Amino acid sequence: MSKVGNANALSPETAFHYQSWVPRLAQALPLPLTRQGNQIILNGRTLTAPWSQRQQSIGLADVGLVQTAGVELLNTDDATKQPVQWFSDPATNSLVLPTWLTGQNRYLDITELAQKAGWQVQISGNALQINTSVATISGIRQGKQSWGDRIVIDLDQPTPWQVSESRGEFAVSINAQANPALIQNFIPTAGNRLTSLRIEGSNNQTIIRVGVPADVRPRISTLPNPNRLVIDVPAESMVERDILWAPGIRRRQQFVTTGRGQFPVVMLLVDPRQSGVSVKPIWTNPSSSVGTAPLSTIAQRWQAAAAINGGYFNRNNQLPLGAVRQDNRWVSGPILNRGAIAWNQSGDVIVGRLSLQETVTTAAGAQIPVVLFNTGYVKAGLARYTSDWGSTYTNIIDNEVLITVQNDRVVSQRPSGPQGQTTIPIPTNGYVLVARSYNTAVNALPVGTTLRHDVRTVPDAFNQYSQIVGAGPLLVQNRQIVLNAQAEQFTDAFIRQAAARSAIAKMSDGNLAIVAVHNRVGGFGPTLGEMAQIMQQLGAVDALNLDGGSSTSLYLGGQLLDRAAFTAARVHNGIGIFLEPRF
Repeated sequence: MSKVGNANALSPETAFHYQSWVPRLAQALPLPLTRQGNQIILNGRTLTAPWSQRQQSIGLADVGLVQTAGVELLNTDDATKQPVQWFSDPATNSLVLPTWLTGQNRYLDITELAQKAGWQVQISGNALQINTSVATISGIRQGKQSWGDRIVIDLDQPTPWQVSESRGEFAVSINAQANPALIQNFIPTAGNRLTSLRIEGSNNQTIIRVGVPADVRPRISTLPNPNRLVIDVPAESMVERDILWAPGIRRRQQFVTTGRGQFPVVMLLVDPRQSGVSVKPIWTNPSSSVGTAPLSTIAQRWQAAAAINGGYFNRNNQLPLGAVRQDNRWVSGPILNRGAIAWNQSGDVIVGRLSLQETVTTAAGAQIPVVLFNTGYVKAGLARYTSDWGSTYTNIIDNEVLITVQNDRVVSQRPSGPQGQTTIPIPTNGYVLVARSYNTAVNALPVGTTLRHDVRTVPDAFNQYSQIVGAGPLLVQNRQIVLNAQAEQFTDAFIRQAAARSAIAKMSDGNLAIVAVHNRVGGFGPTLGEMAQIMQQLGAVDALNLDGGSSTSLYLGGQLLDRAAFTAARVHNGIGIFLEPRF
């Protein structure tokens, strides 16, 4: 893959109008990328979005095309062709854009769209410059609907638009000018859901600012003949979609009804057996178990095409609280016999409750149980930390005793001070044992003691799988709801809570479903019981609840599918889906 050139002057190959190269495009075969970048200059305004050039074709990442121009992606069963809607009628004037994949993004060839819209496009260094003609707004209308509110902007021609969201307000920026008298004479009226409405105009741009309740998101669409931009403020903005995004990755949005509500479900169906697709746990810092970050940041750091948040963690010390095993490395061990999902490179998957049974045995035959392994969870007893945890260990609570083992022999013993004040190296040829309120172990493990270490997974079957993520509780096994949160030591408050939730499931066709569910239509998110019902209705054979609430995040190709990015909390780990590039 070639990198973007740094030419200061534009050559005929890098500065062009679409009409000059469309005829040549039809003869071009799929070839490696010749240029790529992450900056788009749209009518003089700088926006961040991936783009790439393949021969004479220019592609925008689908998230970039949606966010910079307002293009809407429609259903497709062909990963190489993406139907879109943009001031057009799909039934009579379908616009289908060819696609290509890199490891992280799917690019839509904007050739036909740019030709029809009369865009001028040129590449300058890392930036893709797009210039469009300025549209004129001829009217602005507002009205109440049975489901919420609608605002209609009449335009003389199609034009790009973008949305930015903050808590309690969203702004729609339109590449269009409006007569100042039109803006001054527009008097907003009280709405069903919208709390405020302001129109601003400057520099060939008109901004529609709409105040909404904190949990409301807009639904924005376009219509042709005449050209209109329609802003809806409904109880639920999600539109059902079914898009084969890449071979082995399907994006789906659908409503699922339980006895107590209708839930908008956003999910990815992933075929782990598909050539070029792999699934692995990911976490914030590849060299350490400590740290949190937004899921989108973690996914991009690992160069994953898609991801969902994973297991639990301590927000204060940023340490994991559950199983994370990648390529047979235990980055974090299981706790409390909670639910976990495991899979291998062949696409085999198991779901069940998981624990480790571990002991260290002295040369004298004393057997000492190890109750915790590579985890931020603490309780009295002996815990073990290996270099998969990181290069060092820092005491998690006060007054731990830190016992270093190298080559199966105790080489040092030292007490720690207050929480977080003592850091020691973890040897690559051994481990650190941490005694918490466990003098029996301290006395049995003086310097010079020779040890044998034994560990196995319970059940044994989990040890045959190279990738594991633990969370809980279990929701579904063998197509039956098996929810028992008390058995996995979750609190009563957690069990009763109605909140956004994430889950992962094995489906009957062998696919993995990674699922995000936020508020029901007109209400709060699902309880654990309702989440189990949702997963069962989706067709899950086995399903596991993942961390939820503000952690719930579903990522694909550079964007969060289920929520505005500013509302997503930092998380410790997730499950990443990786693609081999397909040019």
